[in-house]
Amino acid sequence: MNFQPDAEIDHEGPVTPYQQLAGILRARIKRGDWQPNRAISSETQLVQQYGLARTTVRRAIAVLVEEGLVFTVPQRGTYVAPQPEALDGE
Repeated sequence: MNFQPDAEIDHEGPVTPYQQLAGILRARIKRGDWQPNRAISSETQLVQQYGLARTTVRRAIAVLVEEGLVFTVPQRGTYVAPQPEALDGE
């Protein structure tokens, strides 16, 4: 599913909140909200912004790590991975 970068979490919808958040963050990365090798919002900020539990935020970030869109640095945060040029054409 594709999500808009400015979408809100639909807690009653058919898609789980962590999948919705992963989609929203994916869209924000593609839009350029965060540049490669720059930190995205912290877990705490995402918890507050989207009204989700920390475990839900962590699960969404794990999805993006698995996809290679972001990487985490212990004690530092989550950063946007350098993206191949093909991502721009999607």
